[in-house]
Amino acid sequence: MRKLGLERDIDLALHLPLRYVDETRLQTIASLHEGQAAQVQGTVLECRIEARSRRQLLVRVDDGSGELLLRFLHFYPASQKTMAPGRLLRVRGELRGGFFGREMVHPEVRAVTPDTPLPAALTAVYPASAQLPQAYLRKAVASALVRAPLAELLPPDVVPPGLPSLRDALMQLHQPPAHAAADALQDRSHPAWQRLKFEELLAQQLAQAQARAARARLRAPAMHARRDGLATRLRAILPFDLTGAQQRVVAEIGADIALPQPMHRLLQGDVGSGKTVVAALAAAVAIDAGWQCALMAPTEILAEQHFRKMVGWLQPLGIVIAWLSGSRKGRGRREQLAQVASGAAMLVVGTHAVIQRDVVFARLGLAVVDEQHRFGVAQRLALRDKLAAPLADNDKLVAPATDIEKLVAPSRGGDKLVAPSADSNKPVAPASDSTALEPHLLMMSATPIPRTLAMSYFADLAVSTLDELPPGRTPIVTKVFADGRRDAVVARIRHEVQQGRQVYWVCPLVEESEHLDLQNATATHAELSQALPGAAVGLIHGRLAAADKAAVMQQFTQGAMQLLVATTVIEVGVDVPNASLMVIEHAERFGLAQLHQLRGRVGRGDIASVCVLLYSGPLSATGKARLKAMAETNDGFEIARRDLQIRGPGEFMGARQSGDSLLRFADLAEDDVLLQQAHAAASRLLQQHPRAAAAQIERWLGAKAAFLKA
Repeated sequence: MRKLGLERDIDLALHLPLRYVDETRLQTIASLHEGQAAQVQGTVLECRIEARSRRQLLVRVDDGSGELLLRFLHFYPASQKTMAPGRLLRVRGELRGGFFGREMVHPEVRAVTPDTPLPAALTAVYPASAQLPQAYLRKAVASALVRAPLAELLPPDVVPPGLPSLRDALMQLHQPPAHAAADALQDRSHPAWQRLKFEELLAQQLAQAQARAARARLRAPAMHARRDGLATRLRAILPFDLTGAQQRVVAEIGADIALPQPMHRLLQGDVGSGKTVVAALAAAVAIDAGWQCALMAPTEILAEQHFRKMVGWLQPLGIVIAWLSGSRKGRGRREQLAQVASGAAMLVVGTHAVIQRDVVFARLGLAVVDEQHRFGVAQRLALRDKLAAPLADNDKLVAPATDIEKLVAPSRGGDKLVAPSADSNKPVAPASDSTALEPHLLMMSATPIPRTLAMSYFADLAVSTLDELPPGRTPIVTKVFADGRRDAVVARIRHEVQQGRQVYWVCPLVEESEHLDLQNATATHAELSQALPGAAVGLIHGRLAAADKAAVMQQFTQGAMQLLVATTVIEVGVDVPNASLMVIEHAERFGLAQLHQLRGRVGRGDIASVCVLLYSGPLSATGKARLKAMAETNDGFEIARRDLQIRGPGEFMGARQSGDSLLRFADLAEDDVLLQQAHAAASRLLQQHPRAAAAQIERWLGAKAAFLKA
């Protein structure tokens, strides 16, 4: 029971049935038809052990309307005594036709007397393990329901009309009466289910509202954009114009970071919508105000892509940019750390190495986390804890909006960068100098968030959306082929290479697995190299050293390599406008969001591009749904909506990475109305009944409330 998390009475009370068995009525043997699950009651005519190919216990019963054979392949010696001739048995199982007539194989059997009553309620079947019998679990749940603290916490006007009390709802779900609507119980539309879902969603909304209120009480540096400042100069040197969506989002972020409360904003946009330049402009405003900015990405390839872009945009404007990654060690790393600690490096780009213990910022004012869902809930919590650490006394400052060059342009002592020296133009302390400042936080995601999910998991976030792609992007045609058409795909690659185009081929594994019959990247690289003589075919995967990865990617980016065989390390952060074909092998093994990200590596220029999804049958229902969605739409928001339907919110959010599925009962794809009601009730409860709100969060979330704030 402990392995199932059933340690307290409330745990058992909330351990709800998977399904129900109707043991409230008996049927006659003569009325049964093959394949029907039913309960009958009859007298034992014969009980014997038969030894043919294996020992079997055969029991023949008669209820007056007909006879039925019970067949047991596994049995105990005591079974013969329980089912001796003349005993009255109550039997439940599925009828099937056999060589010897009607029979049930391994039915549930109970010895009864003629006056043994039938149950008054449907019998619950619970999630369990092989070591935990259903009968024991039913008794434990029934006992826990009497003792569990299920008193009403919510005022009557908060609960939607027509729903039972929490205790009544749980009693109806654990012990539904014989006349209960079985379909409503099974599809969770029953009022008892609705009450549980509302309670859970309300707790979630309350936790989010508390997080939002707590954040509003924190202090952050107020960073104002200057009319002729760094952001303006950056926009002037960009080789492209911002889209209308980018301009709107830049304004939203600018308004947030100008306030003395920490920004907590999610920037979402489809693949290729231009999130990086928005982050660069936000960083420019922070740097202009005298504060450092950190940009963190989940993979070294993506972080390096950001680094190269930031260097190209900001270094000509005199900004020193530090690079931190797990592969950078020794003297080079120590020099970068010194620049970060001194404040000489005003922008720090890297992987999770940015939040390692030895990284100390002089005055961190803005943190940008790209592909934030890739870090997992627990890692994002650790990141926030790292960034929210109190600043040193001399960092509780708001930098002046003048003479910014003295703060960001490094002085030179020989060829070594040194920290800028203080001068008479000292920063001005804020009104509340005793309060530690917290950096502003901008999270970016190329996986758009469906509305119900944003309202639930991101209720304490402001959300900005880039819903417009830059001009010049060509639509990507997606084709789904069975693996048997592999030769035709190779022929298409040969044609693309002859036209001077470049191609990706993505494999899901690096080496052979004993469990999964998948092509590995190494074998595919050898096969394609042989099939395409004269073409430069590269190979990149997660086990390559960082320097080797960088060398391969540089060759491909510069056009010296025509075909790149890769694992999913190229999922994000690779921008090669000349790439026109993406082949994803064993596409049925990938998640929908991952497929959409990989597809986004092509179509990044004015070349007509194709994404080929190769699959091996037979396909599962989930695999079919994913490939169908990819073939039907390029819209990341529609992809996200379908992904939520297929996977559910826990997996969509990466909540499972933490070991916790944050919603046990509610379904965000189905319970939008309840979510709206919970959202409205949460603010009223916090204002008018704060103690009830706190008790509701503790009952439903406990320590897991923190995961909703990541």
